[in-house]
Amino acid sequence: MTANSDRNKVEAVAVELRLDRISRLYNSLDPAPFNEKDLDAAADEYIVGSAEDLSGRPMRLVIMLPAPELARPEAAQIPDAIRHHFVLRELTEQRRLRAMLHRGRISLLIGLAFLAACLLAREILTTSETTTNRILDEGLLIVGWVAMWGPLDVFLYGWWPIAGRRRLFADLARLDVELRPLK
Repeated sequence: MTANSDRNKVEAVAVELRLDRISRLYNSLDPAPFNEKDLDAAADEYIVGSAEDLSGRPMRLVIMLPAPELARPEAAQIPDAIRHHFVLRELTEQRRLRAMLHRGRISLLIGLAFLAACLLAREILTTSETTTNRILDEGLLIVGWVAMWGPLDVFLYGWWPIAGRRRLFADLARLDVELRPLK
């Protein structure tokens, strides 16, 4: 039973990041304390891109540094700093998602009110069967439903990419980070 469960266990894919010094991992303009610094944009992009390429398979990050850099006290803070960075990215995506859904709800209310006004105007215009009234009648129906596209886009399609990025950052916030000497 143990051998079978070992075969079924999915091993995390090792993604290596080779650096010549610790400071290359972080944004040099960020004045935050060492373990709260933002990652360098290139390092962030590499880690996120690697996770996206793995399509949900487990990942572990292997940071390879020269031995003198690994001996520095800051080296021990690298795993927590990386996870902290992605916790902050997850929170940012969560705020974006919440803002988008809030905007969608407001857009839905506006769209429904506009649709109701268009349908009411249609009822008023249907008193006579002139060509102009028929054109206005159909135009109001179309315009009313087109006004609903924005909220429908948010609730049907717009939130997926943001929720997916938030999940990705949540996974990266629990990333297993290993430090190894550069050979």
